[in-house]
This record gives sequence, C-alpha cells and structure tokens, in this order.
Amino acid sequence: MNTILTDIVRRTRQHHAIEHATIHMLAERFPRQPFSGISDPLGFTLYGNVTEESVRRAVGDALLRLQAGQSELAIHPNCGTNLATTGLLVTLVALLTNRSKRSLFEKFTTTLMLVLPTLILARPLGTYLQGYTTLADTGDRWVAEVRPVTMGHVKAHRVLFE
Repeated sequence: MNTILTDIVRRTRQHHAIEHATIHMLAERFPRQPFSGISDPLGFTLYGNVTEESVRRAVGDALLRLQAGQSELAIHPNCGTNLATTGLLVTLVALLTNRSKRSLFEKFTTTLMLVLPTLILARPLGTYLQGYTTLADTGDRWVAEVRPVTMGHVKAHRVLFE
C-alpha cells in the first residue's frame, strides 16, 4: 500500500513540474496570455486560450527541457503553492496578533507591521516549498494524450501521461 501512495505522490509531483514547464513554454510563445493548471496522478489540466497543437508542442518541449536537466522550469512564480503559503502565513499572523485585548487601532497597526514582512518572506518560502510539490525528474513520463476539455466558457486542455 505504501508503494502505491508513494507512486501517486511521485507522479503528481512530476506532472506538477511538467505543468509548470509547459506554462513557461506557452508564456514564451504567448506573452500576453494568462495560463494556469492543476495537476493530479494522471496528468494535468491546463487553462488558457491556445490551440491543442500549441499545448502539444509546449508539453513536448517542456518534457525535453526537463529531461535535459533544466530543472528550474519545474518552479513557477505564480504557483498555487506560493499562494497557499502566503495565505497560511498571513492568516496565522493576523490570528496571533488579534488575540489581545488591545484597541482596534493597535491591533490593526501591529497586524499591518507583521503582515507586510510576512508577505515579503512568503514568496521565497513558497518557491522553496515547490521543491517538495514538484519533481523535475520526469524521465519515466510519456505523453499519452492531449485533448481539449469543456470547462464552461474557459478553454482548457487535459494532458494525460502513461
């Protein structure tokens, strides 16, 4: 059972790395276009207004570059890990600073003084944590399928791996 869970986590981390690298590739080709994605043990879903062929090419290039050792592509500045880290730290600071019986003004200024450095520190911490939520070692991953999916009015593609 432990090996199954380990394999699920490993694949999800690999797909997360490939998702980031794919978004890097697409951002180079379509600089004004927003992209996002979500990874799972089977692959990832990529959100962005591009063609299936563009996604195929970006995924292929992303895999080649990761497998060639460009592990920095596995890290992305707009990753949800950064957002989650920031949200968690700011919430903790706000909760801890508002436990006292001080005035509202004192609570506000104290919280503000502590939240601002927390925001500055959260980004590099989130980037560091991506080292645990992604895995650039993708040598055993092969694309099985890239297909458009319907997500309301948002254009998306599902990328699956063997």
